[in-house]
Amino acid sequence: MGQITAITERTLKENLREKAALFWIIAWPIIWVVIDCFVFAKQVPEEYVALTRGSFTIAMMVFAAAMAGMISFPSGVASDRERGLFLKLLSMPMNPWRDSLGRLLGLFAFAILAVALTFAAGCICGAGFQTAHLGALKSVGFVLLVFLASAGIGMIIGTFIKSINGAIMTGVAIAVITAMMSGIFLPYSILPSPLQAFARVYPISSCNSSVIFLLTGGEQAAGYNPLTAGQVALTIALSVVLFILGLALYRRFCWGRR
Repeated sequence: MGQITAITERTLKENLREKAALFWIIAWPIIWVVIDCFVFAKQVPEEYVALTRGSFTIAMMVFAAAMAGMISFPSGVASDRERGLFLKLLSMPMNPWRDSLGRLLGLFAFAILAVALTFAAGCICGAGFQTAHLGALKSVGFVLLVFLASAGIGMIIGTFIKSINGAIMTGVAIAVITAMMSGIFLPYSILPSPLQAFARVYPISSCNSSVIFLLTGGEQAAGYNPLTAGQVALTIALSVVLFILGLALYRRFCWGRR
């Protein structure tokens, strides 16, 4: 447990000191919450403004969690690779699984901070939510799936992108492009049919729609029903597959003995 705790603390502290991580993962989603709440939400009827702000806030919370996984993990791995840390760790009694778990726990703590601050910003800006306890509990589960899927993507990026700047920019590019394509930045209803299909398959987008469905107005707000048994099973399965694939590649290529 000592090794895991030490790696967790190091990962969290490095993220809190990294200006790029603080901007992209915390500041940027909050900026968009403010813009969405006070510009775009004004274009809907008054009775829907609060829930529309809630939908914008949820989307940015999901985006913050996704950015944490796709930026923080690969940038940390790239930094350790450039410093030669992996070569040093290979000569020490360090278990690769403890390293992976410690990094993921530190990343998870940072993601929780980003999501909580984004949620607080939305509440300050007047976001409204439906507060049924069961719906809120289910929503937490879907946010955890977002972290799982994005961490898997982040581990894949960190495995193959060697430089720190390259890892950060690759993570940002993937997060932003997929958010644009899958209805996180844009309403699902205005996406063309091929992108709607992608939005239902892409687990991060599907989780976003699920939370919006649960907390801000059902199918009318989400654009479709993401809580059918088949859709939920697909979302869970793809999130787990991405995570396992990323973990396996990270373990094989970053910790495999050279």
